[in-house]
Amino acid sequence: MAINKLVSSIVATAVLACSASVSAATLKLSHNHDRNHPVHEAMQFMAKRAKELSGGSLKVRIYPDATLGTQRESTELLQIGALDMVKSNASELESFESTYSAFNMPYLFRDRDHFYQVTMGEIGEKILASSEDKGFIGLTYYDAGSRNFYAAKPIQSPADLKGMKVRVQPSPTAVSMVQHMGASPTPLAYGELYTALDQGVVDSAENNITSFVTSRHGEVAKQFSFSEHAMIPDVLVISKISWDKLSADEQKALKQAALESSMEMKDLWAEAEDKNRKYAEEKMGVTFMSIDKTPFVKSVEPMYVELKKNNAELSAIVEEIRKAGA
Repeated sequence: MAINKLVSSIVATAVLACSASVSAATLKLSHNHDRNHPVHEAMQFMAKRAKELSGGSLKVRIYPDATLGTQRESTELLQIGALDMVKSNASELESFESTYSAFNMPYLFRDRDHFYQVTMGEIGEKILASSEDKGFIGLTYYDAGSRNFYAAKPIQSPADLKGMKVRVQPSPTAVSMVQHMGASPTPLAYGELYTALDQGVVDSAENNITSFVTSRHGEVAKQFSFSEHAMIPDVLVISKISWDKLSADEQKALKQAALESSMEMKDLWAEAEDKNRKYAEEKMGVTFMSIDKTPFVKSVEPMYVELKKNNAELSAIVEEIRKAGA
């Protein structure tokens, strides 16, 4: 496990404090976005509500900008109790608990209402609980919009992706999706992506509008195609070690605060997408294209066949999601 000096110091501090009650201290929450990102605002709301609902015994200190390590490093620290909470996403968590890979299947959700019906319902809760034996528990999901391709040239069909190197998250499902679409997937740390696009290390990437703008990718990739190939939620998780140190009332308060913050995020995200699209068009000169998604959908249909053949249990969860509310 690659841990830098800063992260190592976090481990050392956590070991010294391991005998102390979490509720008597501050829960450390790590994430990789800047302070202007809507998910940071949502988690600030969550921290405030957790303190109110617990009568002051729950305090959450948020560390943005990956100051406590990358998402992967932070999740590894979470497993051993060296960090209390992490905001990750289903793609990253797939490497720790395979059940999360259900959310990474392309064209899984029909629309945003379907997304919320699943993530805020019984299916979503079942997936959040699935990682308990891996050392962490999911508290709630945050809307991260739809993921779309962007590059220096227009991408209007899978044929346009042929021969292109596309940056993907370190997710086997994401790698498979891009391969089925005819491109070469290139897993790469998000913090390295701007330079990789600028220098031609990768030709394209895929993400939501807000991340595209806040990471300034619109400066080096002027064509944004609404492929809407995935709606992968961000996930707020807590270390099982930290969770077990909380009283039952504190657990209830933290869970309620997390759920309320997810609803707060719903509005924050919609506002952020509108604002960032306008900024990208007017200030960055980005062209946004609505495209026919049918060829993209057809290109990844074999992934569902392969999943049913190779992992019947996970396939059943995926089909349960697809049928929800239909």
